[in-house]
Amino acid sequence: MTQITASMVKELREKTGAGMMDAKNALTENNGDMDAAIDWLRAKGLAKAAKKSARTAAEGLVAVTTSATGKSGAIVEINSETDFVARNEQFQTFTKTVVNLALTAENTLEALSGTEMEGKTIAEKLTDLIAKIGENMTLRRYESLDVEDGVVATYVHNAVAENLGKIGVLVALESEGDQEKLETLGKQIAMHIAAANPQALDPSTVDASDLERERAVLLEQAKESGKPADIAEKMVEGRIRKYYEEVCLTEQTFIMDGENKVSQVIENAAKEMGSPIKLTGYIRFALGEGIEKEEEDFAAEVAKTARSA
Repeated sequence: MTQITASMVKELREKTGAGMMDAKNALTENNGDMDAAIDWLRAKGLAKAAKKSARTAAEGLVAVTTSATGKSGAIVEINSETDFVARNEQFQTFTKTVVNLALTAENTLEALSGTEMEGKTIAEKLTDLIAKIGENMTLRRYESLDVEDGVVATYVHNAVAENLGKIGVLVALESEGDQEKLETLGKQIAMHIAAANPQALDPSTVDASDLERERAVLLEQAKESGKPADIAEKMVEGRIRKYYEEVCLTEQTFIMDGENKVSQVIENAAKEMGSPIKLTGYIRFALGEGIEKEEEDFAAEVAKTARSA
């Protein structure tokens, strides 16, 4: 009997998209014959996922959840090819289960994919779901936030079900203040983040290369206006402050009142509660952001469908 090695299982999984145990069983049943194992998986419907893997998955769902204590939260994005699948009850149930498991998983996508779910790994369960529904799907990304004291608040925009939607946000507030009031504040800030899409928490966390690029552009603009060098530098510093107001969460004008900066809103809430509040982090996932979608005109799509029929 041919010994089934880990590299053989890996190769078969890459070729078929099958789960780890399914790939191992296929090789065992076929004495290590790779081609026969592929046919075996296809016959059982376990290699369907491989045929879907080249198709762009930019729809799907973003899911959020928090622990029972409210001190930790997780957010995941799972993509599908069509919005129709995002409304499928099986897909929604799978997504909710994954984000709940994410609360206790190690903070890497690989670790989450390997987390046990109903006797299989999440990656294997996803492969099963692909085969069942018939669309390419991917567990794209995952992050979490924790606080020692305080809350991790959540918000979902364009929700299709509880904690499932198109944009998801987590906000971490460290404080010993009233938890219910903190949750309300956190949700309001999360709603602001969903709408305003800040790029950094505060000026100290702005990417250094982004800041340098912005400064160089502003300086060139100031010089071209004919201003002396010292005046140009002052103009740049003023515009950098404006830049911070555009990209930094704490410096943005709070959407809820249209007057105060987010940092001032937090300061006011802390005074009202009688306890310091520190915004320690946030995460915002917008469904499909950064994914290049394939564009096809209608005629090409019909022709493609006719050829595959």
